[in-house]
Amino acid sequence: MKKVVVTGANGLLGQTLINLLLKDNGAYEVFGVSRGANRTDRTDFTYIDIDITKHDQLQNIVIKFAPDFIVNTAAMTNVDACEGQKEACTILNVDVVKNLAEISVKSNAHLIHISTDFIFDGEKGYYKETDTPNPLSYYGWSKLKSEQVLAKSNASYSVLRTILVYGLVNNMSRNNIVLWVKDTLESGKEITIVDDQYRMPTYVEDLAMACKIAMDKKAQGVYNISSNTLLSIYEMVLQIAEAFHLNKDLVKPISTATLNQVAKRPPKTGFDLSKTNRELGFYPKSFQEDLQRFKDSLI
Repeated sequence: MKKVVVTGANGLLGQTLINLLLKDNGAYEVFGVSRGANRTDRTDFTYIDIDITKHDQLQNIVIKFAPDFIVNTAAMTNVDACEGQKEACTILNVDVVKNLAEISVKSNAHLIHISTDFIFDGEKGYYKETDTPNPLSYYGWSKLKSEQVLAKSNASYSVLRTILVYGLVNNMSRNNIVLWVKDTLESGKEITIVDDQYRMPTYVEDLAMACKIAMDKKAQGVYNISSNTLLSIYEMVLQIAEAFHLNKDLVKPISTATLNQVAKRPPKTGFDLSKTNRELGFYPKSFQEDLQRFKDSLI
């Protein structure tokens, strides 16, 4: 039985990954660490309420578990909040990763870490794992810094870069694009959405599966995980409306320039998935297909 520690166990990816691992007929013993009470509906794993920014406390607890794998799903991901709260962003997105790398070395554990398309400036799109990063926001900088921390460490690790993760779990503390669009249109409200930013959104079930594959293969280095089709955010919203049979006339396009967002966003990201296909044997689908899977899961 492989021992797995999941940080951010209460979050969207944390809960989804725990559910996936516990489906596997006792192949994994799971330890979840997160702030506050256990938000999952499960009692078949060990849950620890901990502030993971407490360096020594995290080390003592995780090393005691003697994990084979650590999956770090915890992060400060609100891009504008990171711009205004740089210290908090650095502590959670960089310092915690440095600590987890040390813990991984001491435990001889393989570390899976989640990164983002926002490490790029969005000038070209379809980024390969080897393309040169140039973050436009503090959030992007913090995630790039976390990757650099791992690259300089002696830890065995996989970095999974991802884009606009969506899905649904118990007692969610944060919304995501699909749920927000669905809820807003169901209530008959108009949505104004940018038509000049391009992304490849990621179904959380796929990201969790990629974490599991990276663990099982002990994949080394950086991998891109997203859906396989580049869409403007406006096109995404129209596809969400269509999938859930909602009123597309309520969706109005606007330009990024009119938004005055606190943090700059890359105009066009998206990933080249060929390394992921080749080395992980993982072949993501289109946003449209993933939306249907997500919709079917809600029934």
